[in-house]
Amino acid sequence: MSKPVAHPPLRLALDVADKQRLDRLTELLSGVAGLTLARPGEISDFVLRPAPPASTRPGPARTLAESEVPLTPRELEVLELLAEGASNKTIARRLRISVHTAKFHVRSVTDKLDAVGRTDAVAQAARRGVIHL
Repeated sequence: MSKPVAHPPLRLALDVADKQRLDRLTELLSGVAGLTLARPGEISDFVLRPAPPASTRPGPARTLAESEVPLTPRELEVLELLAEGASNKTIARRLRISVHTAKFHVRSVTDKLDAVGRTDAVAQAARRGVIHL
């Protein structure tokens, strides 16, 4: 039996001026397997920057994103909880639904975003402007 190939971690630089958001992102991303946060001045593979202000975006971003990805209001609530790192059980409690229904909504969100999992769903949604981290 062969060993899986170990890939070096991806280095991500955070270009976020808002200290609270920077701290939140650092906390959320520090535990992601295969990802290392670059320190200021270090070389990185990717740079994460905040979205430009709404006034400089073409048209209303929320409407555009919703037309590309038609999420229901409940799915948007589930997506926001996923972005906070909530488990299915936590989602169920917060939305006062069953765990089975929470799983159903999570699956629906990941399918609509063509994501491979919860984390990828949040990343896809952020990339498309459905949510802002």
